[in-house]
Amino acid sequence: MLVHLSRHLRPTTRKPVVCDIAKGFNTWALAIRNAASFPYKALRLYAQMHRQSVPFDSFSVLFTLKSCARLQNLRITSHLHSHLIKLGFSAHVHVATCLLNVYVVLSFDDASLLFDEMPERNTVTWNTMISGCSRLGDVNKARALFEEMPLKDLTSWSAIVTAYINNGFLDQGLLLFREMMMDGRLKPDQVILGSVLTGCARMGSRGLLVGKSVHGFVVKNGWKVNVKFGSFLVDMYAKCGFFKSACWVFELMPERGVLSWTALICGAAQHGFTQETLTLFNMMQETGVRPNEVTFTGVLNACAQMGLVEEGRKYFNMIKEHGLEPRIQHFGCMVDLFGRAGLLDEAYEVIKSMKFKPNIIVWGSFLLACKEYKQYDMAESVMEQVLREIEPKNNRGFYTQIWELYRLNGKWDDVEWLRKLLLKQHGEKTCGLSDGMDGIHVSSDNS
Repeated sequence: MLVHLSRHLRPTTRKPVVCDIAKGFNTWALAIRNAASFPYKALRLYAQMHRQSVPFDSFSVLFTLKSCARLQNLRITSHLHSHLIKLGFSAHVHVATCLLNVYVVLSFDDASLLFDEMPERNTVTWNTMISGCSRLGDVNKARALFEEMPLKDLTSWSAIVTAYINNGFLDQGLLLFREMMMDGRLKPDQVILGSVLTGCARMGSRGLLVGKSVHGFVVKNGWKVNVKFGSFLVDMYAKCGFFKSACWVFELMPERGVLSWTALICGAAQHGFTQETLTLFNMMQETGVRPNEVTFTGVLNACAQMGLVEEGRKYFNMIKEHGLEPRIQHFGCMVDLFGRAGLLDEAYEVIKSMKFKPNIIVWGSFLLACKEYKQYDMAESVMEQVLREIEPKNNRGFYTQIWELYRLNGKWDDVEWLRKLLLKQHGEKTCGLSDGMDGIHVSSDNS
């Protein structure tokens, strides 16, 4: 199967790397390791070893796999895997774990097959599978693997806690972290504590107590806080509504990067500190720190809240000036900004100019503005497109908003049609919708 690799190699004008076979395969392994940043170069060396019948060792194999992981090419990975089986390396735990790391990103089904066939598994192997399940959103599978592990290290706990938090199961993630702490055999590091702080930030004020405990633990143990962890602290305090505490932590940080600035800016915007948001953004630029896409989301949110139309235009245009591409959240902020200001034609032009398919947040902002400014005909002009793109099954609140617009515009046939659609999808939960003509709630028996 190795001969097929040549089909994937890009043509190059560079001279081929020639290694002296007399020096032995350790020299080849070193050459492949030195080519780590150039996957195709590593592949050429690997293929050259095969052609010249140089004996492979685990180091040359591992360095090739790690280098080729950058390609994220399932076909090349499969060919390498087939060749390694022939060479007898597939049972080598470190080689198999390295393959697993590639497969969990490219094909989780293949990763699962490899995992099941492995005669020996180490802690890294289990942790890799847990992280893979987390990436797919399968928290139950991740938990089952975690419970099955014969030995759990700190990375294992970090992987499962992060799995719960990243998939929105915040309470369960924090409970697991508390379980680890009460067990007492493992001392947390800044990686798992960063995941915990992320969960606390998403919980808002409910997560403040745990977040403050984490901060206290770090201070008590005299840890030197790095930029990334400091940014987690700033983000947690800001999103939990303790903006002064966020500023205090921010001021104490010896070094501040884009993550810490963005955490403070977005926290300020989230809690209505609009002027502070724009002031912080200007300070950030003065210090030479380049904003990222998330930074601009916070700034544009602040402009929308305060009705700063011209400033919003300026900051939106600034996204491309910084070498970034506007994302759907930036367009959504502009729709919200123009909608709140009553500039509905401009809001709709923004939607039409998007390269992305508008999501429920974008359409919701636009329709809310139509309702606020009583532009029912404009809302109705996009209703067919909205109903075609947004499914009613999991968006009852959004469809109720559309139903309300039909009612306010006196479109009674559409009111009744949409009421029946919601009744079919959600049953008894829609019985509170009135037909809008006599103020009497329509019963759910559809009689």
